[in-house]
Amino acid sequence: MHNHQIPYKNLDTIFLDAGNTLVSMDFFWVREELEALGIKCEVSELIRAEAAARPILSSEIERLKSTEDRKTSIFYLARMMDNLPSMTIMPGKNRDEIIEKLVLNLQAPGRIQRLWSILIPGVREALEILKSKGIRLTVVSNSNGTIEDIISGLEIRKYFNMVVDSHIVGYEKPDHRLFRHALEISDAEPERTLHIGDLYHVDVLGAWSAGIHALLLDPFGDWKDVDCVRMPDLLSFARMMEKI
Repeated sequence: MHNHQIPYKNLDTIFLDAGNTLVSMDFFWVREELEALGIKCEVSELIRAEAAARPILSSEIERLKSTEDRKTSIFYLARMMDNLPSMTIMPGKNRDEIIEKLVLNLQAPGRIQRLWSILIPGVREALEILKSKGIRLTVVSNSNGTIEDIISGLEIRKYFNMVVDSHIVGYEKPDHRLFRHALEISDAEPERTLHIGDLYHVDVLGAWSAGIHALLLDPFGDWKDVDCVRMPDLLSFARMMEKI
């Protein structure tokens, strides 16, 4: 059994997932695409629906095998739509067609980088706080080779010593080899390292398998039965660290 206490005072390295930790989907764009398909919704409803889809996506990761393929994207967006008020009243067949079209539109060539392109509010301030405490920061993300470009475009690359992109390394979280690689290139010790991410079966279990501490981001309290530390967002964590 992993010791789930996080030794906050002793941490000198923090690994950060990218999607839903540093950057979010462009929900305004998703809303536009849905409206073009005849579905009306609010951005706030999309944000809420996305967070509620995470525990379901997480629990299916073993079956889906990868967080980065098309099948997983369809599953994730479908679960998101399940939580969208305007979609729940629609017959299943129509809903499947809309989800299929939505995925095609969002993942058209050259567009995938746009989907995950919005800096989450409070992230820059959180990175400033952590950096000012002398903590080394490394991005550890399942991605498709674009994460370095995305964070460079958002002007947060300077906060990170290293960027570990699963597509480039050849292993995906929860594979402990991706975390071990990150430890090696960050020159970090697992017992003094914390990984922060948004999917329990990917981020938390993956980090623990490499002997690294883990914290789960849970903005709306959707994760009911998990045995790890949860916080709503990165800024809450950074503000807590500031006081230590």
